[in-house]
Amino acid sequence: MENTNRFSIKDWAEDDRPQERLLRLGASALSLSELLAIILRSGTAEESAVDLAKRILLGVKNDLSALGKLSAKDLQKNYKGIGQAKAAMIVATLELGKRRSESASREKILMNNSRRAFDYLYARMADLSHEEAWVLLLNNSNHLIEAKQIGKGGLTETLVDTRIVLKLALDALATKVILCHNHPSGCLRPSRADIQMTERLRKALQAVDIILVDHLILGENG
Repeated sequence: MENTNRFSIKDWAEDDRPQERLLRLGASALSLSELLAIILRSGTAEESAVDLAKRILLGVKNDLSALGKLSAKDLQKNYKGIGQAKAAMIVATLELGKRRSESASREKILMNNSRRAFDYLYARMADLSHEEAWVLLLNNSNHLIEAKQIGKGGLTETLVDTRIVLKLALDALATKVILCHNHPSGCLRPSRADIQMTERLRKALQAVDIILVDHLILGENG
C-alpha cells in the first residue's frame, strides 16, 4: 500500500528546507543530516532526503570518520535507497574534505618535527582499511616539497621499494625524507619487517646525503 503520509522536502516550508537554510544562514547553521541531505539531493519513495541522511548517520553513530571509511559499494550494500550516484556523491564529498585539510596543512605546516608530519598525513591515512606507505620530501629548511604515496598493500602489510624512494627524493632535490605507513589493525608497534626496512632505507638515503628524519606508524587512534 502506498504511503501517502510522507512529505518530500519540496513540501516543507521554504525556510525549513536544508538548501534554503544553508543559503540564508550559512553551512555552519545546518545539522549533519541537513548537510548530507543536500549532498543526496533526493530521498526515496518512503523517506525524504533528510530522513535518508538521518538513517545513514544513525548507521555510523553520527561519526563522520566512520562514514569516511565506507566505500561506494559499502554504502550501496548497507543502505536501502543508496544507488551508485548517491554513493559516489557521498564518497566524493568526504574525499574533498580530506583534500582540503591536506591542502591547508601543506600551506601552513613546517615539517620540522614528527608531530607536524603526523598531523599532515593523519587525515589521509586514518580511515584506510589497507596499508599504504607515503613519503614526505623536505628541503633543507624542513619545508614540504611534496608528499607521495609509494606503496599500497593488503590488510596486513605493504612493501616499500627503496629505489622508488631514492628516485623521488633525488628528482625533488630533497635533503630530508619522512616515511610513514599505517597499521589498519591499530597496533602502533613496529614489526621486525618495519625495522629492517627502515634501516635499509636509512642507509640507502645516507649514501646520497639525504637524511631519513623519521618513520611514522599511524593507527586509527593516533
